[in-house]
Amino acid sequence: MTFLCSAAIQAVEVKDLYQAKVPVNSQAKAERNRALKQALRSVIVKVSGQEAAVDNDVVKQAVAKHQQYLSQYTYERLVSYPTKNGPVKNKLVLQATFDEHKINALFQQAQLSLWGNLRPQVLLWLVEEQGLERSILSSSSRSPLPGIATDYARQRGLPVIMPLMDLTDASQVQTSDIWGRFAEPVRAASERYYPEAIVVIRVSNSSLLPQIPQSEDEQDCILCQENNLVLDWSLLTDKQVFGQRRQSNNAGQLIEQALAEITQTIYQGYAQSPSMDNELLLDVANVDSLQTYMAVSQFLEKLSSVQSVRLVSARGTNRRFSLSLLGGKQALLASLKLNKLLQQHIDPLAEVRPDDVPVFYWGKS
Repeated sequence: MTFLCSAAIQAVEVKDLYQAKVPVNSQAKAERNRALKQALRSVIVKVSGQEAAVDNDVVKQAVAKHQQYLSQYTYERLVSYPTKNGPVKNKLVLQATFDEHKINALFQQAQLSLWGNLRPQVLLWLVEEQGLERSILSSSSRSPLPGIATDYARQRGLPVIMPLMDLTDASQVQTSDIWGRFAEPVRAASERYYPEAIVVIRVSNSSLLPQIPQSEDEQDCILCQENNLVLDWSLLTDKQVFGQRRQSNNAGQLIEQALAEITQTIYQGYAQSPSMDNELLLDVANVDSLQTYMAVSQFLEKLSSVQSVRLVSARGTNRRFSLSLLGGKQALLASLKLNKLLQQHIDPLAEVRPDDVPVFYWGKS
């Protein structure tokens, strides 16, 4: 995956991957157990990046024994809890935290791909069309759609920001360019946010609706109008991907479906797939002190896809490490490109060989 702005790559460390909030009706034991199972399923989806993970037989057994993975839970009453049908006021929720190491071990046992906690920053352009009027929504818009989108993205572990639509955006961004999903104008409008990926979601109650043939009878026309909203999306990284167009009368449900598909598409480039190829050598240059060496070692050890780190050799300010991985090499190298502390050095004139050890520079901006 090619980055949109190599000078200022924006990546986000998702710190609540192993936490989930579930609305509950009471603090009764049966309701608590139901919520804890749902919370564990939510964590599995968030850590894996794909909904299908909860259908794994090993995961199903783990959900039945959810207490073995639970670290703690608390209750909280929220003034407003966002749902796809709109916010629910004064809602009681259960927040559960699960053990990171046990969840990662579960993924290994289930042979599931593991998405790291360092994830690409996504800029979401959400455009709403009502009749003949189109508007780009921001987090401060009166529409409930931005809240639904950002809350669901948070549940899926996808770092999403929305444009401010301040005076700078107002003077530089053309709604027609965003609506038209023209790649270069969209990139230009997004530059100030330094995203790793750009998403355009269009929600319409007019121009995107399919035209009703004149030959249809009145009853068919009424049925067609029941699903009076259409949503489609596009994802822009080094290439542009267009999603399936969907129709419904529930905008929140449409947005959640779209973000699930978008998360899955992005995840495929970064997930740590289980494989036998789980040992990686890498060189880190610019390690000029014991303090720096300790910082590099701790950085590598904290990567969610790394099981263990071992120093292999030292020459000058270069240190060679052997990493034991929970997943594959290529996915780890892709996720490393998102951080600011380690930057890979690639000589465009050098001949690339399969056994070459990748070289990274520490602390270079």
